[in-house]
Amino acid sequence: MRLISSGRHHARFEFGDLQVISLRDGYIDMPPTRLRDEDGRALGELPAAVPLVGGNLRLSVNAFFVTDGARSVLIDTGASDNWHDPTMGLIYDALEEAGVDRAEITEVAITHNHEDHVSGLIAPGGSEAFPKLERVWIGASDTSVFTGRLEPVRDRVVPVSEKVAINDWATAIPTPGHTPGHTVYEMRSSIGRLLVWGDTVHVPTLQFERPNVTWEWDGDQSQARAARATLLRQLTQPHHFVAGAHLDSPGIARVTASGDGYALEYLAPPIG
Repeated sequence: MRLISSGRHHARFEFGDLQVISLRDGYIDMPPTRLRDEDGRALGELPAAVPLVGGNLRLSVNAFFVTDGARSVLIDTGASDNWHDPTMGLIYDALEEAGVDRAEITEVAITHNHEDHVSGLIAPGGSEAFPKLERVWIGASDTSVFTGRLEPVRDRVVPVSEKVAINDWATAIPTPGHTPGHTVYEMRSSIGRLLVWGDTVHVPTLQFERPNVTWEWDGDQSQARAARATLLRQLTQPHHFVAGAHLDSPGIARVTASGDGYALEYLAPPIG
């Protein structure tokens, strides 16, 4: 995979016969007390390698647009104006900067139902962000989110209850744990595979080296830990890459085994 262009809010990669565009929705700051040990207790002192900003963990929030030139899938949509924080909701600027017309997006795949991933289906002001939207793929156990603000797109929701193809090169893979419907999307190109995940990892400077560390908001912490272990093992295979919603923007990397954990090698320098 090769970086071919970037801007303030996006980075474009050539991935064989596909292009992958990382879209920066912004960032959120969370207290380190969200991290949990194997007994579900708040983690103790953090390693020096984990940076804090004003005493908080700073989590990038990314979405990803994948295209073969004829078909495309947008994976996650950011927070729109639902987070009430000026550091979020930048996905529409990122799409414009990357030259992607959101009026032409027809397929959206959601990793899970938390607001920083799904709220961007509705633009600030209440209109649909993607007026030609045909399908919204999301884990079957997470579909209850499509009420209230998100009610306008409910009729286009496609529940994912098992591994299923979205098109010739994109597959939805259920990975419950963080939420019951958490879903990873696998992109297959002529040169390899890209796993696009949502909240499999929140703190990359910690959870690759120590993958047993979980997050307070993991609905089932043991299940989330097991899902992460399975995905990390898969990513160590040749020609495999990861795109993570909370990896440091642009959030696309290789994973290798390292001691009892894993090491992360980003394919592009940070943006934003």
